[in-house]
Amino acid sequence: MAGPKRFGPADRHLEHLVKSDVTFRSGGMAIAGHLYLPEDLQPGERRPAIVTVTPWSGLKEQTAGLYARRMAEQGFVALAFDHRNYGDSEGLPRFDEDPFAKSEDIKNAVTFLAGHDAVDADRIGAIGICAGGGYVPYTAATDRRIKAVATVSGVHSLRGFLAEDARMDRETLIASLDACGKAREAYEHGEEPAYMPVFPEDAPAGSAPLLLEAPDYYLNPARGGHPNWANKTVLWSLEKVASFSALEMISLIAPHPVLFIAGTHADTAHHSQAAYAAAGEPKELYWIEGASHIDLYDRDQYVTPAVAKMTDFFRSAL
Repeated sequence: MAGPKRFGPADRHLEHLVKSDVTFRSGGMAIAGHLYLPEDLQPGERRPAIVTVTPWSGLKEQTAGLYARRMAEQGFVALAFDHRNYGDSEGLPRFDEDPFAKSEDIKNAVTFLAGHDAVDADRIGAIGICAGGGYVPYTAATDRRIKAVATVSGVHSLRGFLAEDARMDRETLIASLDACGKAREAYEHGEEPAYMPVFPEDAPAGSAPLLLEAPDYYLNPARGGHPNWANKTVLWSLEKVASFSALEMISLIAPHPVLFIAGTHADTAHHSQAAYAAAGEPKELYWIEGASHIDLYDRDQYVTPAVAKMTDFFRSAL
């Protein structure tokens, strides 16, 4: 395991942090993470901690890592990690988007943080971005160790996303699910796994804005592009994604507080509104003026007010 890295003044937002490569176990697999500690952390001191959870297909080096770094800059211990089957973590087949397995990974990330010498185990919160904004509330509903939840551009129901945002009608979904079964059988008989794209790289005009925005983030090395990321999801992930919604569970988070952050220009804002309506008190829906869904992944003029809001939220809640 690599030792801690200290960042110099040239590293924007990182000059007051110590970063370490860490691993923990989940489902029998080694899960790779980046742990960020505030540089002013004193020996023996225990701080509140935040685990950040990626969007669908995301890596720890992308937006989840950015939010972990920014929250650590505010004095929290923060962890971003690659879910099983992604990035530097173990697991086969690669690029399997399994919301229920990802929920288990979040629980085991919390266990890792709770056992860390720098963490106050009674003050652990979680941030979920996009699909992670569904996985985190789903997990926190039953893992009571997560004392506060924030979502950013949250997609709280992937089942709803397929129908409302990806505009997949019932006939297309049924045909796709039939194909999933055939792909499972082929994989079991030694064939390579079948994949579908996370998003179309040449989506036609009129497609959901999120899909139109995605290439400039994920395929652009100046933003979210990374060698470990690929525009593919194992085909039978669709079976699990089509089954997933946090909306039926989200009221169980109470009385732990929930903060929903969404951009006023985000086509997915209706997910945050639906989750806010379903959640118990205390809860808050906070708008970032002018931001689209993916603007909140990395655009500083939108990330900075989101971080400021979450800093106040977690300082009060944890």
